[in-house]
Amino acid sequence: MIIQIGGLAISGWSGEDDTLTTRGVVFTMVIPLALALVFTYGVVTALGWWRPVLRDDRPVNRWAWVVPIVLLVAIVVGIDYSALGEKGWLFVVALLIATQFVGWGEEGMFRGIGVTVLRQHGLREGQVALWSSVIFGAVHLTNVIGHGASTIPQAILVSLAGYFFYLTRRVSGNNAVNSVLHGLFDFALLSGSAILLDQGAYLGVFAPILAYPVLAIVLLVRRKKIEPSRPDDDAAVAPA
Repeated sequence: MIIQIGGLAISGWSGEDDTLTTRGVVFTMVIPLALALVFTYGVVTALGWWRPVLRDDRPVNRWAWVVPIVLLVAIVVGIDYSALGEKGWLFVVALLIATQFVGWGEEGMFRGIGVTVLRQHGLREGQVALWSSVIFGAVHLTNVIGHGASTIPQAILVSLAGYFFYLTRRVSGNNAVNSVLHGLFDFALLSGSAILLDQGAYLGVFAPILAYPVLAIVLLVRRKKIEPSRPDDDAAVAPA
């Protein structure tokens, strides 16, 4: 809500209501996102949760590195380098900053604070993964303020993305890798968007979109191999 309400207020004050220019990105994205970022880590500081928010001590099997690797490949392919070059370096820097604010803010709130709260309430890790992702998607329904009913399928996709970022947090052991990737993923999507850059659609924008079904299929097939086996489980199946 800070982003939505703050964005509308700042947009009205500045006279900027789009992201086609550097000034527009600063006033409609960077400033409201910075306020949300300060709020998020202000809460972390007040709760004294810096370590559980920034570190994750519940690893998954190492093959799960496929999740951030696929996301990174989709990012590299999905960025419209040519169009960004036409916009100029100031626009690119402003957009990078804005999307990193998104990544660090949302990951701090949902994979940091959210995961910590759910764990402290005694939920099993599968439940933590489910509810932190569902809540992440549900919060994005606030985008209905400016985008209408189209936010519903977006919220569903965001929930799925939330699970990918959750696994990235666990396999990397920290909240930094998923935060950076989250920001870069949004940067790639925006860089290839006709809405943002006022140009013909960039075909590479489909790479980040295709990452969703690819990862969904991989994780569905390997779902029973995500969690590391416990010593007592190994003992139970060990031959006498």
